[in-house]
Amino acid sequence: MGTQYIGYVGTYTRQTSKGIYRFILDTETGKLSVPEVAAEVGSPTYLAISEDKKYLYSVAQQEKLGGVAAFEIVNEQGELKKVNAQVEEGAPPCHLDVYGDHLVTGNYHEGKIHLFDINRDGGIELAVDVEQHKGNGPHERQDKPHVHYTALTPDQNYVVVADLGTDEVVTYKIENDELQKVSTLNVNQGSGPRHLTFHPNGKLAYLLTELSSEVFVLEYNATNGSFTVNQSILAKPEDFVGQNDASAIHISPDGRFVYAGNRGHNSIAVFKVDENTGELTFIEFVATGGEWPRDFCLDPSGAYLVVANQQTGNLVLFKRDQETGKLTQLDAEVEVPEGVCVKFL
Repeated sequence: MGTQYIGYVGTYTRQTSKGIYRFILDTETGKLSVPEVAAEVGSPTYLAISEDKKYLYSVAQQEKLGGVAAFEIVNEQGELKKVNAQVEEGAPPCHLDVYGDHLVTGNYHEGKIHLFDINRDGGIELAVDVEQHKGNGPHERQDKPHVHYTALTPDQNYVVVADLGTDEVVTYKIENDELQKVSTLNVNQGSGPRHLTFHPNGKLAYLLTELSSEVFVLEYNATNGSFTVNQSILAKPEDFVGQNDASAIHISPDGRFVYAGNRGHNSIAVFKVDENTGELTFIEFVATGGEWPRDFCLDPSGAYLVVANQQTGNLVLFKRDQETGKLTQLDAEVEVPEGVCVKFL
């Protein structure tokens, strides 16, 4: 007997998209339902779901205002009801994460991190702290800080931030509703840290760099929030000569395989995780069935992977061999305009 999982897609609303879309993955038939609009909101490019699965949070844009919006997940069908939004003048953030009563966002254009409190009804309070990054890097796209990832560590003790503009991974502790910097890891100049995913053991993390298309295997020190580099491995083919902007990185629920997205080469790189060291061995590249795979997501069972190809406006479903980690594209493709982020409930 198969299970049906509800998924959400965050999008840009620059062309035909209306906001957040909702779809269903049927694991018995290996099919995706036709996505429908779950909430109308301006360019909800990244989404996060609360730990209790009662609320969904999104990036939000209203003309020249940018910020975040909160939605209640009102029923088993995953329908959304807006709770509130916090927006201010300026560019919207590009990433967010929620844990307990805190929401953190990273703003690419402004190089800022915002910390918000979440109230009892799931609504977002005004920002309680804002941190401004400083610095730059040698690449033409590193003229200033570009915060691209902000998330709480699995132990909930720290906020970890990847800054594409400064080639840094910065760790903050939340003390009395304030972000206090405790550690900075400098990675290769010009590499452009973009996204990070933690191993289920909570001791390792995998950092994807957008500009150099590498995966860095990091060791996480839970005592002081610091990271050290154990390995780096290329996430694109060595002989690929076109533009490639690495996009998203995710790990299988059992911690045995890591997946990284390539925009340009239009592929998912598959890596095997060494069970003793956590280091990676390359397995394969798999074409994503579209152009500019901005994000992808493994379903809760770990048996499927869904890719959002932004430029071709399609969601593509892959079956995942849980023993080998390899992906097989299924005849299950649906349209979603300007897809940027995929999350399962």
